[in-house]
Amino acid sequence: MKIYLLPLLLTIYATLSFAQKPYRRIDALRITDYISRLPTAFKVSMSVEGMSGEEFFSYRPTVIVPSASVIKIPILMELMEKVKAKQIDLNKVYILQASDKTGGSGVIANMPDGKKFTIRELAQEMIRSSDNTATNILIREVGMEAVNQNLMRLGSTQTRLNRIMMDTMAVKQGRENYVNTLEINDLLRKIYKKEVATPALCEEMIEILKNCGDTTTIPRNLPKDVVIAHKTGGLAYVRGDAAIVYTKEPFIISIFIEGFKEESTAERIIGDLAEICWENLK
Repeated sequence: MKIYLLPLLLTIYATLSFAQKPYRRIDALRITDYISRLPTAFKVSMSVEGMSGEEFFSYRPTVIVPSASVIKIPILMELMEKVKAKQIDLNKVYILQASDKTGGSGVIANMPDGKKFTIRELAQEMIRSSDNTATNILIREVGMEAVNQNLMRLGSTQTRLNRIMMDTMAVKQGRENYVNTLEINDLLRKIYKKEVATPALCEEMIEILKNCGDTTTIPRNLPKDVVIAHKTGGLAYVRGDAAIVYTKEPFIISIFIEGFKEESTAERIIGDLAEICWENLK
């Protein structure tokens, strides 16, 4: 009799254990109410998901938006694929040339010609200070088409690198870098789950993303001790952030705002929306 009871008892225990585990959900009404009170010109694109792909909240998740510097995530990913294939060595030394320097974000353009960097240092600076000079060097190293081929291989149909950083002529010609929130979340999930490059290189990517220096968006209202691996992006017409937020059960969130006049307003909105999600998922 005891032998037959054991499976039944185990089933009851497992059922009770599952029932006692709190179901994670986001207050969707609170978020949609917040978005509804924004000026009509503002456009929000947003996805919040778990590491198993469960959807907690989405708002215009498949809408294509200008990526700004969030496109640096797939550039970093292709770099690590090249490292895995032994086509690039992260310890290789690159000597800075005057022709490399470009404007916008970053610190390397202010450094002297001839300064030496490893490829790893360029990758770190591409994320930490969103350095455009480092980014353009790395695009040349890995190849723009290779970045897009890797995106297609990983299942991204709309996220694309179509120009280098600060290429205003390309923008005028209609060549922009694009992303949507579902696809950038999926890329971050693949890094977290070590499904790209190698496990060690995924760990390195996560550590690089944890060192992003811009804390004005998703990290804005969160406690300082919350670990966030993310990449921000900003242009005159878009502000975005895509992140892995390390709660007890980490989640992925990406938010892009278009149609604003003041960048600080877009940053505040992203911070507010991220805070609501964190309050429900912490």
